Amino acid sequence: MAHLWLFRIGLTSELVAALFFLLAAWALYVLLKPVDKDIALLFVLLNLVGVAIECTSTLIHFAPMLLLSDAGYLKVLRPDQLQGLAMFFLNFNGGMISILFYGMWLFPLGYLVFKSGFLPRILGILLILDGSSCLISFFQLCLFPGYEKLTYPLMPVMFIAEFGLALWLLIKGVKEHPSEAQAKAVLKDET
Repeated sequence: MAHLWLFRIGLTSELVAALFFLLAAWALYVLLKPVDKDIALLFVLLNLVGVAIECTSTLIHFAPMLLLSDAGYLKVLRPDQLQGLAMFFLNFNGGMISILFYGMWLFPLGYLVFKSGFLPRILGILLILDGSSCLISFFQLCLFPGYEKLTYPLMPVMFIAEFGLALWLLIKGVKEHPSEAQAKAVLKDET
C-alpha cells in the first residue's frame, strides 16, 4: 500500500503488453496467412486464449488494493484476515496457465516460418524448440513448483528464438509480401 501507484502502473503495463502481444500475433497472421491460412489461424487462436488467461490473471491482482482500502463493507473482517486475503490474491499465479497456450502457439508459428521461404528456416526450428521449452516450463510449474532451476537452461533457447524473429523482422523485414501462389510454389518445391 506504500507504493500503490507503482503497483497500479505495473499491472496496467502488463495488460498493455498483453494487448501488444495480441497485435503482434495478428501481424504475424497477416504475414504468414499465404503459407497456410488454417495453421495461421490456429496460432492466432492459441495466442488469443493465452492473452485472455493472462489478462484475467492480472485482473485478479487488483483485488488486494480493494481488500486493503478503507471501504466500509470491509469492516466486518479483521485486519489480519484482510491482509491474508490480500496475500492470497498477490500469490495467485493463474498466469502459469497462459504458458501452456503461449507454448502451443509457437508450434504452428514455427512451422509456418520454416515453410514460408521468405524467413530463415532456422528461426522456424528455434520457435518450435521455444514451444517445447514453454511446455516443459508449464509442466515444471504445475508438477514441480519448487524446482524452477530445471527450466533455467531452456531460457536461452526461448530468448534466441523470440528475439531472433523480432530482430529479423525489424532489421531485414520481408522485402515483398508473398502472394498465395508464391507460397504454394515454395511448398510444392519442398515436397
